[in-house]
Amino acid sequence: MEFGTWVLYAAAAVGLSLTPGPNGLLALTHGALYGTKKTLATIFGGLLGFAAVIGMSMFGIGALLQASADLLTVLKWLGGAYLVWLGIQVWRSEPLGVASPTGRPESKSSQLFSQGFLSAVTNPKGILFFVAFLPQFIDPNSSLFLQFVIMAATFVFVEFWYELMVAALADRIQPWLKKVGKNFNRVFGSVFMAIGVLLPLR
Repeated sequence: MEFGTWVLYAAAAVGLSLTPGPNGLLALTHGALYGTKKTLATIFGGLLGFAAVIGMSMFGIGALLQASADLLTVLKWLGGAYLVWLGIQVWRSEPLGVASPTGRPESKSSQLFSQGFLSAVTNPKGILFFVAFLPQFIDPNSSLFLQFVIMAATFVFVEFWYELMVAALADRIQPWLKKVGKNFNRVFGSVFMAIGVLLPLR
């Protein structure tokens, strides 16, 4: 990959990361609920999901989706349904400082990892972004695998620092969020559900 092409791709990756989306919102929510350290499981799950989406886009899913509008519709609705389900879970979760003696709800790292991963692989915005833009940066005369490694590593690097920053910010204001109580869960749960409903309708 030429350096100029990589710079353009990196800029696009930064733009996608900074655009409010399910994984950034999930990092914010988990950062407040569980702390920055535990939210790393959520972040790494999301990064693996994004890497998988990039790989699938580069190795064939883009052509598959373009050939089948029905498949794209099904994918969008499945992703929306998962986000709605995730929003319901956030809405129903206990207020901060109530569910555990340490002041944080209990949740296994594997569960957080799974939520991050599924949020990434079922996010229509991210899938459509990669399907639409990756072909513009691919050089058919160069190793496709090497280009995949470069593109995936670039996006994962950008997304990691963005989500870590979001989670750390939420962790710092956690004492204030305790006072907000269940309203915090309801607000962000509602946002998740709204995203899940609106994305498939676009």
